[in-house]
Amino acid sequence: MTNTSSTTGLVDSVNGSASSPEGLAHLTHGYDYRGRSPYTSSRYQEQEMKTDEFRACLERRRGERHLIILQDFPDPDALSSAWVYKLICQKYEIVCDIIYAGTLSHQENIALVKLTGLPIQRWTPQAFRSKDLSLYRGSVLIDNQGTTSQLMPALKEAQIPVVAIIDHHSLQEELGAEYQDIRTHTRATATILTQYIQSGLLKLDSNSTEHVKCATALMHGIRSDTNRLMQAQEEDFLAAAFLSKFYDAQLLNAVLQSSRSRPVMEVIERSLKNRSVKNNFSIAGVGYLRYDDRDAIPQAADFLVTEDNVHTAVVYGIVHDEDEEVEMVVGSLRTNKLTLDPDEFLKEAFGQDAQGRFFGGGRSQAGGFEIPIEFLAGFTENGEYAQMKWRVHDAQVKQKLLRLINPDQNYPKDVN
Repeated sequence: MTNTSSTTGLVDSVNGSASSPEGLAHLTHGYDYRGRSPYTSSRYQEQEMKTDEFRACLERRRGERHLIILQDFPDPDALSSAWVYKLICQKYEIVCDIIYAGTLSHQENIALVKLTGLPIQRWTPQAFRSKDLSLYRGSVLIDNQGTTSQLMPALKEAQIPVVAIIDHHSLQEELGAEYQDIRTHTRATATILTQYIQSGLLKLDSNSTEHVKCATALMHGIRSDTNRLMQAQEEDFLAAAFLSKFYDAQLLNAVLQSSRSRPVMEVIERSLKNRSVKNNFSIAGVGYLRYDDRDAIPQAADFLVTEDNVHTAVVYGIVHDEDEEVEMVVGSLRTNKLTLDPDEFLKEAFGQDAQGRFFGGGRSQAGGFEIPIEFLAGFTENGEYAQMKWRVHDAQVKQKLLRLINPDQNYPKDVN
């Protein structure tokens, strides 16, 4: 279980020294009169420009209704950032519905939504097509660029334009958004949205229950995407310092204290049994998982990367979505090696489909991949067939990973 006291200590120390110009200015030489380092000052100018551009975009869209689309399995960074975006839009009389197509299966994400009342709706692709989409004049992608949402084909089919993209992952396909703020150097999208708040797009009120809960969600988003602030940069600490004046520490602690479900524990156990370690990489296939248990895969990767003499962990399994009758190989990568770029590694390992969409990608120290099974999908009720199919996919994934991990070894050529 996460040590929340250490996190609170980090936030307190930042708040004490960085929440005011007087406190920040004495941290080191070279800070300007507002307490900003040269690094922060240049980013501040960039932020002011983006804020003006964003404000103009929202003004042009005043009075409309938009869809905020999250990745199929939204994390705290995406959830909290989307909530802030929705609140900002209210000032421009823009009504936003936050939607996702997958499921909330990570215990902390479930707790975050339940305890804060975060306004999010699950729309499957089938449900999406049954909605009256004529109500919506635009869509917004938060913490993703459309490649991790099943809703994008239906969105394009409905000809709903992408109004804005705000993300911190590596650039994916070009969607021609009216407004775009993609900062690959930033650790969390929640940091970007907090900077929007600081720029005056939203005035947080500590007497507003909704604002306090939203600030708590943002703090959790920054915390989760920076590994409990251990990988945070200056801008993340400054954002956390600002939020510390509004967030509810007890509420955040309640979210973090949520217990792991039995299926998650079983997947972690399987990853331990099945793992193999090569050149400090831990690779584990965990077999078949229910769609609702998919978030157990990144949790298992988080666990395996803590093993001694392991700097990178990759965990994968076959996920079966009964509602959509889809099967895919889903995997997560976690690394402590600063010179390993998860985005480049996974794209090189698994390549791309016929439309040029990469099967994998990521950000600093974390990544994931999804590979559709397509023709071989189904027949999981036949135990012998299911095991044979798993052995084939398990071997193929391992082979693609080992080619990069241990290039001196000769592996059979891919058969595509």
